[in-house]
Amino acid sequence: MADTALSAPRRSPLARSAARLAAATRTSAGAVRLAELPFLAQVTIRLDAKGAAADAVGLALGLPLPLEPNTVVRAGELTALWLGPDEWLVVGPPGTQRDLEDRVRAAATDGEPVAVTDVSAQRTTLLVAGPRAHDLLAHGCALDLHPRTFLPGRCAQTTLARAQILLVARDTPGTGFWVLVRSSFAGYLTDWLLDAAAEYVRPACGGSGQGAVYRPA
Repeated sequence: MADTALSAPRRSPLARSAARLAAATRTSAGAVRLAELPFLAQVTIRLDAKGAAADAVGLALGLPLPLEPNTVVRAGELTALWLGPDEWLVVGPPGTQRDLEDRVRAAATDGEPVAVTDVSAQRTTLLVAGPRAHDLLAHGCALDLHPRTFLPGRCAQTTLARAQILLVARDTPGTGFWVLVRSSFAGYLTDWLLDAAAEYVRPACGGSGQGAVYRPA
């Protein structure tokens, strides 16, 4: 008899919130777009940024590890986030974490210490996009998120509504942000985002009319 715990389909941390996120997106008339990007592969890499292993790992992954603080490098389906002078997070498509680990370990063959850890289960990723995405996040984040300051291709370890997050300004203007949050805080943060987005949501027919209605220019 199959172990039901092993055979049960995977559920993302925000599976129960998918309909609410979609409804907020639909009723905001384009102001905000909210969605979970579930099961993204996430591996942390620790190594000496000035050593040969950094170049070897970059070649194995097909993208250089970013060396400038709080920056992001993207190539193909992979994104590398700078977390510290010797630490990075590499994000890839669902199910690729084992392949990423194997490629990093295979590249680290010259004796330099390299650590790679699968942390995919620690966090889920929220997409926050749309022309009011900056305003929405500013309700609970102390960073200056103006596009002239927090440019596409930047990342930061910060807090949003008191929850620890990794915030990524996606590298194409207008595509919004990734918010990587611990799975245990994902439900709370989603509730906060939906509440903060209420001012951009059109009131239902026959409603009180409270709340601003966003009309794209």
